[in-house]
Amino acid sequence: MDALPVTSGELLALASSLAFSGLFYYLYRKKAKALARIQEAPKLQVDDGLPDLLSATSGQCLHYVALEGIVLPAKAALSSQHHEELQGVIQKLVLKEHRLIWNSLARSWNESERVVSEQVYTVPFVLASPSAEAVTRVSVESPLRAVQLPLETVYERFQHPTHGFKDMISHYLSGEKPKGLLETEEMLRVGASLTGIGELAMHPDGTLHLQPPADGSSYFLHLGDWQTLLAEMESVSSFWKGAAVLCGLTGVAVILYALCQAYQQRRHKQEEQQREFEALWGNGDIATESGEDVLEDACIICLTRPRECVLLCCGHVCCCFRCYEALPSHTCPICRSPIDRVVPLYQA
Repeated sequence: MDALPVTSGELLALASSLAFSGLFYYLYRKKAKALARIQEAPKLQVDDGLPDLLSATSGQCLHYVALEGIVLPAKAALSSQHHEELQGVIQKLVLKEHRLIWNSLARSWNESERVVSEQVYTVPFVLASPSAEAVTRVSVESPLRAVQLPLETVYERFQHPTHGFKDMISHYLSGEKPKGLLETEEMLRVGASLTGIGELAMHPDGTLHLQPPADGSSYFLHLGDWQTLLAEMESVSSFWKGAAVLCGLTGVAVILYALCQAYQQRRHKQEEQQREFEALWGNGDIATESGEDVLEDACIICLTRPRECVLLCCGHVCCCFRCYEALPSHTCPICRSPIDRVVPLYQA
């Protein structure tokens, strides 16, 4: 059987599309699994009924819950470096350098960035009820292990550098041009509404703790309610699903294109064989119409035309090309072996 007429570029496109399709499908299944887990989790709010609820459960633990509350510091809160009146329990300071890099292929400047410094500070904090009458507090453990830190930007400043004439010349010669420094400060502010999704347990001393699940499930800390988190995760899950389907369809398109090319190539070869045999048919028909006796090497099927083709791979020479095309099954009339291909017989 002839090999498929697939170029190296088509093979690369097929392999890439299948690989990316598998990767995107894995990410989609991971997000879909986390999404289903959140939908099944009990939805609770911090109130004075939580201790009684945990006392009634086995092991005084709920393995996966969505808990909503107000952020309060367990000790002294962190103060913003740029707004002294702002206080929080998580603070992230980032300094990024933005540069323009010359791309010789595209003949243009491309922007790139790198993190010069990144500092994260935390203090112990708890989730409390919005009601001032409730006294129950839930301590939030290991907040840095959450899928994403629930931070909001409280300060941002971009510092443009000053360049002299010599600096500009060196930038063009080196292909790198500093654009500036971006300084940002993000905080989880005191009093923010926070939804934590994880394991809720009561310790022997009676304190309540929200902590990363022991079974390895995703640990979420999200600003706002759990419905907002679900909507964001559904959007991400749909994106990965669409990307997986798109890459899969690309791979199918490459396969169909290769099959179409193989069909056209096979049809072209058959047409060439038919043209070669048509020249032999003319000689056989003239001999038959002239009233000559049956040939000694006549086709074993029609007994009128000469044997004109070799059947491979068995090698039998037993029929003319017209009878070969009329065979009900693609097997040799003599030995019943499968016919892989047929070549014309030239007799000197």
